[in-house]
Amino acid sequence: MIFSHISDTHLGLQQYGLEEREQDIYDSFNQAIDISIKDKVEFVIFAGDIFHTPNPNGKAILQMANALKKLKQNSIESFFILGEHDISRIRATPVPYVYHNLEFSKYVGRGEPVFYKDVMIAGIDKIRKNEITSFEEKFRKLDSIAKQHNGHKILVLHQGITEINQFAGELNASDLPKNFTYYAMGHLHDKLVKDFDQLGGPLVYPGSTEMTTSEGIKETEKGFFEVDISSNEAKPTWIKLDTRPQFSTKVDFEGFDNSMTEIIEKIGMFDKKPVIEIKIHGKNAERDVIEAKISQIIPKTLHCSWKISQSDDGTSVLLDRPARIDEELFKLAVNALKSEKLAGFAVNDLLPLLSTNQLDQATQLVIENFELYKEKK
Repeated sequence: MIFSHISDTHLGLQQYGLEEREQDIYDSFNQAIDISIKDKVEFVIFAGDIFHTPNPNGKAILQMANALKKLKQNSIESFFILGEHDISRIRATPVPYVYHNLEFSKYVGRGEPVFYKDVMIAGIDKIRKNEITSFEEKFRKLDSIAKQHNGHKILVLHQGITEINQFAGELNASDLPKNFTYYAMGHLHDKLVKDFDQLGGPLVYPGSTEMTTSEGIKETEKGFFEVDISSNEAKPTWIKLDTRPQFSTKVDFEGFDNSMTEIIEKIGMFDKKPVIEIKIHGKNAERDVIEAKISQIIPKTLHCSWKISQSDDGTSVLLDRPARIDEELFKLAVNALKSEKLAGFAVNDLLPLLSTNQLDQATQLVIENFELYKEKK
């Protein structure tokens, strides 16, 4: 028996404001669905952050609906939980619930086990760090149920594990129920398979199916896992997706002409226009010269970000077409509000509502969070 483990699809993300990047997100997602069907998996697990925002556009909603319909038509079941991008902080029904209610897919994010043949599947939606202690009892109950089940036991979570990423971690591996044979994780955007002595099976992150804004620009593989549970051991196999090429490169201004020639040659090797970032170092870097050369590259790329650093520590003094707009915006918000927590609320929760003219929801969100964020006198 084989199942697919897919996570962090972020449907609806339009990176750099480009429709092509939104389509890239859909293309990689649909590749994962088509490959799963071709390989005749028994079921698919979506481990959170299905959508990029809690209020996705109609195209994103249809992409997910069509994928689930296609799975159903091929007698493939699917199960999902919610990540932080799927959950609105105001009192609103998450969009993915619709798929559960229409029986396109099964929601398993409340920690109540469901069974597919002899496989037990249990999931919990994204838990914020300050909520962890309230879930300890739920973990204990799940562990007790898993211990009594003879078949495979899959736990689906959208969490960071501190032993893997101390900055993005909300849980320690020792906090997790011990008796599951596969831990289907979401949240971290790089693929990883990790075995912990205290856990009954591998802890696995497939990563995102396409590059997202928070990841910057870099050369990396994107994909998902197909997991063989025909034996007592869960065996994940990495499936690479065909995604748009991206790369970041550092060049010295003294050898700028040669570097530009090499970059153009590299771009010519790709089937799709790439997303690139060029970091130029040189105390005597001339902006006019750089802009003239960069202008030759831009038409050959989907998105070209470049910056100059004139100091030895790499501090940027010029940024053209910033590649990480969300990160830059967050930094500006922190500087203005003097609080990372408040800046996160403003950028991640409030701004998406205001940018789509959802003023009533934005007002309600501010009112509900006033007590949490107001200054203590």
